[in-house]
Amino acid sequence: MEVLVNNKLYAVQPGITIAALLQFIQLSAQKGIAVAVNSQVVPKTYWEQQSLHPADNITIIRATQGG
Repeated sequence: MEVLVNNKLYAVQPGITIAALLQFIQLSAQKGIAVAVNSQVVPKTYWEQQSLHPADNITIIRATQGG
């Protein structure tokens, strides 16, 4: 199945979770990440359980420091 992550298409296994997707795209170890699926923010506590569906639009935002 295919999902769109930050406007880039990825082919992933059906039923992949948000946590597995982050591992697949090598972002699982990073801190300060927020994830939205189809414009709905998903709390980090649900990343292990929430499965993705074909054509889902995932937005990943990384917090940065600055000043």
